[in-house]
Amino acid sequence: MTIPHMLLLLPMLGMVAIIAAPEKQAKWISFGASSIVFLLSVVWAIQFPEWRSGRFWPEESGAGVMTRFGVSLELGVDSVSMMLVLLTTFLTPLSILGSFSSITTREREFYGWFLVLLSAMQLAFMSRDAILFYVGYEFTLAPMFFLISIWGGPERRPAGIKFFLFTFLGSVITLAAIVYVAVQAYGATGVWSFRIPDLVAFCNNPEFGLSHSQSTWVFGALMAGFAVKTPFFPVHTWLPLAHDQAPTAGSVILAGTLLKLGTYGVYRIALPMAPDGAVALCTFFAVLSVMAIINMALVCWVQKDVKKLIAYSSVAHMGFAMLGLFSFNPIGVEGSVMYMVNHGLSTGALFLCVGMIYERYHSKDMEEIGGLAKRMPIWAVFMVFFTLSSVGLPGLNGFVGEFLCLFGAYTASHDAATGYPGVLGPWFALIAAVGLILGAMYLLIMLGKVVWGPLREPEAHGHEPVKDLGFREIAILAPLALACLWIGLQPSPMLRAIVPSAKIVIAEYPAAVERYHAERNAAPVVETLTSAEAPSPGAARPGADSEAQP
Repeated sequence: MTIPHMLLLLPMLGMVAIIAAPEKQAKWISFGASSIVFLLSVVWAIQFPEWRSGRFWPEESGAGVMTRFGVSLELGVDSVSMMLVLLTTFLTPLSILGSFSSITTREREFYGWFLVLLSAMQLAFMSRDAILFYVGYEFTLAPMFFLISIWGGPERRPAGIKFFLFTFLGSVITLAAIVYVAVQAYGATGVWSFRIPDLVAFCNNPEFGLSHSQSTWVFGALMAGFAVKTPFFPVHTWLPLAHDQAPTAGSVILAGTLLKLGTYGVYRIALPMAPDGAVALCTFFAVLSVMAIINMALVCWVQKDVKKLIAYSSVAHMGFAMLGLFSFNPIGVEGSVMYMVNHGLSTGALFLCVGMIYERYHSKDMEEIGGLAKRMPIWAVFMVFFTLSSVGLPGLNGFVGEFLCLFGAYTASHDAATGYPGVLGPWFALIAAVGLILGAMYLLIMLGKVVWGPLREPEAHGHEPVKDLGFREIAILAPLALACLWIGLQPSPMLRAIVPSAKIVIAEYPAAVERYHAERNAAPVVETLTSAEAPSPGAARPGADSEAQP
């Protein structure tokens, strides 16, 4: 049995052990199983030989699942998916450890569902088969739905239902696009295969691949599901309520890794599979990215609930990640991947900090709590640190991804000297940069209210002094702080690992962008043709699609 298979199996074995053991042991079994999974993933990362090549490892085919339709359990990672596996296995035991004092009812179910969620997320990140990716991608809905609906806040059931419906309906459209491509590939080659490399190779085949219009529809359908999961403006409305009502551990995993399934789906499937469609719809999605950055910053400005503010800021941050992807150059794409990892660390840590306050005061309202540096100085240090990381302070992890995403968008013009022409350009980067200023303002205002100033505590809390962070809570936040600091000071190892994978993902884009600009420049010429120069009705139209006939 290989390490990827063990990473999937161990959480499920942990869940079985939780069912068989006394309920009070559930949290320790869950923490132990998730910690072993993390250590195993670290061993795998040390053994991983393809950090600088962009290739997948291991390369051998997996066991057949539905061999008649070419579905197989083929697991493997490149440098980017390895980073996301490490992020998932790193955050999960910390989230479980953070739940020891807050989850006191139905513990067996809570920790069992958490391990199922861990296994499902890893399946999505490691699968090289589109159907198996979809199984992991979609199966995350069940555990997270129960985590929100059972252990969440007063509005937990509406939040859980909204989360499930939004993500499920969008995912169905994504599945339809995957099946459509597989059917087209079968008609052209006579072979059923749902392997992601096979589908990508078919779509980009110049002889019988997807036409321009097919590519556009396929990309739009794929984005229908991935945009909801990211979440992307304006289909983000399920996220703030889900974050607000979810238990702390649920919010950490939701922001830290579950949302990354959407951006990873765009990176791994949508961009390589439909380059012509991505270029055609690039401006539309880039405008939505900028709208998310600006609009969510303004929404955060008027929030009084700290947890809702961080939730809305997640939508703005994901706008930067998507803008980097739509730059179609290595600079922006590697910035987007860095942003996926950094957002998981910083925002996950902020949710943990807010959860620690909620356990003590049972309030997240900035009008009721404030000046907590006087009462909890250790907590205040961590809160300030992770807020500055989220703001993008140079020297911390958030700065690297934001800078590269904006720089990638800035250079993504037709006449780019980088060898990767684009559709965006300086205006997209400049408008998005305004979001950085707004983001710094609302996060620093939040710090001023909650951490500094006169001490304010809820009246219902009473007069018993609140204790600062204990050893367990410091042990949760300290590794996250070290990771943020290390990435901020030494980003080059991660960047060198991301670049080869990013170049493979966007290999078709220089030609696709050139075709896009050539067609746009040719359009006025076609309109001014005289009747003598005009082609006959049976002739091919300049710039028209040549629909592939399998």
